[in-house]
Amino acid sequence: MTDVPTLPETHSGIPVYLLDKARATKAAVYQLKDNAGADTNIPRRRAVPALPVGVTTEAFKTAMDDLRGQLGSEHVEVVDQALKDGWYMEHPNTHDMMTILDDEEFVASAVVYPGSTEDVQAVVRWANKHLIPIFPISMGRNLGYGGAAPRVRGSVVVDLGRRMRKILDISADDFTCLVEPGVSFYALHDEIQARGLGDELWVDVPDLGGGSVIGNTVDRGVGYTPYGDHWATHSGLEVVLPTGEVVRTGMGALPGNNTWQAFPYGFGPFSDGIFSQSNFGIVTKMGITLMPNPGGHESFLYTFQKEEDLAQLIEIIRPLRIRNILENVAQLRHVTQAVAVRGYPRSKYYEPVDGLVPEDIIHEAAATFPAGDHTWAYYGTAYGPPEARAPKLAAIDAAFRKIPGCQKVDTSTFPADEYFWSRDKIASGTPDLHELRWCQWVPNGSHIAFSPVSPIRGADASTLYELARKRHAEHGIDFFPAFCVGLREMHLIVEIVFDRTSASKKAAALACLRDMVDDAAALGYGEYRTHLVLMDQVAGTYSWNGNSLMKMHETLKDALDPNGILAPGRCGIWPAQYRGRGWEMTRESGEKSEGASVGGRSEK
Repeated sequence: MTDVPTLPETHSGIPVYLLDKARATKAAVYQLKDNAGADTNIPRRRAVPALPVGVTTEAFKTAMDDLRGQLGSEHVEVVDQALKDGWYMEHPNTHDMMTILDDEEFVASAVVYPGSTEDVQAVVRWANKHLIPIFPISMGRNLGYGGAAPRVRGSVVVDLGRRMRKILDISADDFTCLVEPGVSFYALHDEIQARGLGDELWVDVPDLGGGSVIGNTVDRGVGYTPYGDHWATHSGLEVVLPTGEVVRTGMGALPGNNTWQAFPYGFGPFSDGIFSQSNFGIVTKMGITLMPNPGGHESFLYTFQKEEDLAQLIEIIRPLRIRNILENVAQLRHVTQAVAVRGYPRSKYYEPVDGLVPEDIIHEAAATFPAGDHTWAYYGTAYGPPEARAPKLAAIDAAFRKIPGCQKVDTSTFPADEYFWSRDKIASGTPDLHELRWCQWVPNGSHIAFSPVSPIRGADASTLYELARKRHAEHGIDFFPAFCVGLREMHLIVEIVFDRTSASKKAAALACLRDMVDDAAALGYGEYRTHLVLMDQVAGTYSWNGNSLMKMHETLKDALDPNGILAPGRCGIWPAQYRGRGWEMTRESGEKSEGASVGGRSEK
């Protein structure tokens, strides 16, 4: 087994301070693969490379020769070998390493590595010339939502991360930075430390720091400081449009401007939103605001004993969160996830491979851990110097203790590797590598997420919780719910963990997820983000007024991308050449990703 790649030797590496943790995580992942007999090299069963519908072998070869001539042979790779899943720090850019479908569904035909905005323009113009779909990724770590896989099989993946990885600016005066797609949260944090700015500037980071700052933000990912809404803290985009032109949004449209990262709006319509969760352009530069060091922080952990405490707890959280007494995007996690995140397989606690782990066994396991037995755990952080934190912490304590059995856990005795300290690091701007340990719950562990948004109300929390629990029980899947509470809304994030080598486990996970999406939509709850497989279904739930929103998206798509080459189908937005030709994926479609034709061209 090779060693873990590190920064700065490679753009996608781990910081040195996390190297030992990464080595241990990798060893655990591969041990579980070996125990299940899983081969990390997945043989191809269909013709290689996977060509897009309507593109002949001869046309593809001619197009690849043209692309090599423009970018250099060393920057173009045809995907004609066995697929390798790898793991989080050595993930593929050719397919979804956590696939919920057949291995051959979402597979790239080739990968190209542009080194500049001009290179991206060249690739886009090449795609228009040869009518080959392209699928841009920043670094391909959007795990649980499709990873690096293209929605249209046989697309050419445009990997922006390998060569476009510059941190173009970090300003300690206005607390901003300007980055390219290959800059991870790990890399940005390391660079701030290297410049001696770590005592001044914080990076808001998600649960895992290996993803691209641009990729996470454009897909509207979140972190866990008061700057947790990443899209809300971005300022300024450089975008290559699907026809090859380049635009800069906001103040960036003014030549010689000096406020691109300080003021996001500029003059006229605010167009940034159409480049978020869309296929209307390729973001090659982005500004984002950094959090000033608040002068200290103090993380805390409260546990609550009863499942039925949920509604009252959410009612207590709402006013505290809206008033910013609870300051960060904190997490309310269920005990099953608390057991799983320790990184042990479920067989350690319960030997049968099918069916749910009984609740009493989960509680028995939790009772042996430092936080003790509980049903709900609230991880939060207060910010500022001690005298500023004290009144907020007192108010939180008084409010939470209204729930019988509430415990404020003394974390001072926790060992250094306890999960609490990972949440403490993340809530104070230091990226970590701990969260995916719950994937080790099953052999060949993979995950896919159910993530509806609701008001911060006890009734809504209970409704969504019961909806998801019921469907998990029907499909025989252990239930891992967590509520992430924003200022006026909350996300229920349910991670479905499954064995990616088991057809039956994958089918159960996908059926459960499709059921929950429909159940939630019927009650007025929509997904904020979803996997490639679910994009058509989720987009279809936003159907008010005769699908008027999608009609507007399609109008924009056809105007900006007349040849339909840029990420067709992403977020359910199909160009005219694909509509009505069987490309939309639903339960009824048989979970096949390909339609019959493109723009009248017959299937190959």
